[in-house]
Amino acid sequence: MLSERQNKILKLIVERYIKEPIPVGSKAVSKILKCSSATVRNDMGELENQGLLEKTHTSSGRIPSEAGYRYYVDNLMELKKMNAEDMLKLQIVFKNQQLALSDVITKSLQVISDMTNYTAVVLGSTSHENLLKQIEVVPIDDVSMIVIIVTDKGHVEHKNIKLNDVSIDEVKKTVGLINNLISGTPIDEVSRKLEFEVKPIIGKYVKQHEQIYNAFYHVFSDFTNQEVNIMGRSKMLEQPEFSSNIEKIKTVFNKLDSPELINNIVEDDDNNIKVYIGNENNIDSDVTVIQTKYKNGGEEGTIAIIGPKRMEYDRVVSMLEYIKDNIER
Repeated sequence: MLSERQNKILKLIVERYIKEPIPVGSKAVSKILKCSSATVRNDMGELENQGLLEKTHTSSGRIPSEAGYRYYVDNLMELKKMNAEDMLKLQIVFKNQQLALSDVITKSLQVISDMTNYTAVVLGSTSHENLLKQIEVVPIDDVSMIVIIVTDKGHVEHKNIKLNDVSIDEVKKTVGLINNLISGTPIDEVSRKLEFEVKPIIGKYVKQHEQIYNAFYHVFSDFTNQEVNIMGRSKMLEQPEFSSNIEKIKTVFNKLDSPELINNIVEDDDNNIKVYIGNENNIDSDVTVIQTKYKNGGEEGTIAIIGPKRMEYDRVVSMLEYIKDNIER
């Protein structure tokens, strides 16, 4: 159990080090808290003994340890209200009625990345409860057309495809067959049903079935695969912890490029905002991941901010709360 003064000292050191990555000495702390340097040194020594502060080799000052950041987030952090400028930038995105929900989420996270200089990640997925209502095809020219997928929750996706030397009548037959056989199927099961229920019989009804089937199969596979959008990947280079450590940058970049990124961002059962500091996350021991799930109708996914352990926790949590609230309205 920390004393009131020790709490103040730890909070002050964490917040000063977040602003500028320079070890904090007892003199700076004593001036702010208006107590003797000796008293502060004793308390800083106790905080170090408890594993909440660390002493660097190059300075007599202290920096927060991983446990110190965790204690700060759990016990000392006060959420920072968003300023008017930040809120206005996000409101412009959320009030744009011409944007689809997926675009709103991506653009709002891009704004967050630009404002914080951290990396933002959106893991979007379509819920099992989202059922296929129907598909439609709109011809563009002799070889190009748009496939429109509509779910029972009103979610609409579209994708351009090209079919060479295929008649539109054959395409319409395929559309009719798919709508008759798999309408009402959960979106994440459509590809399997196409493979095992539509593919074996499509040749009986559609002459040019192979090319058409493959095109529709890829459309549904792209729709049901979890989408990963990363904004501000290069922001890591702007953090002093990484800018001088090429190997560390390579490691983090490789993790962000890896197909396992989805698995590395921990999925929780609840929708609360979670903070994973250093070794608590599956990406890298030198970063923090702050994330939360969102759900809107049949769409759900995860939004996350990745930055150094020396992250503006109070600001990022407030921003994610604001985005989550607006997505789920």
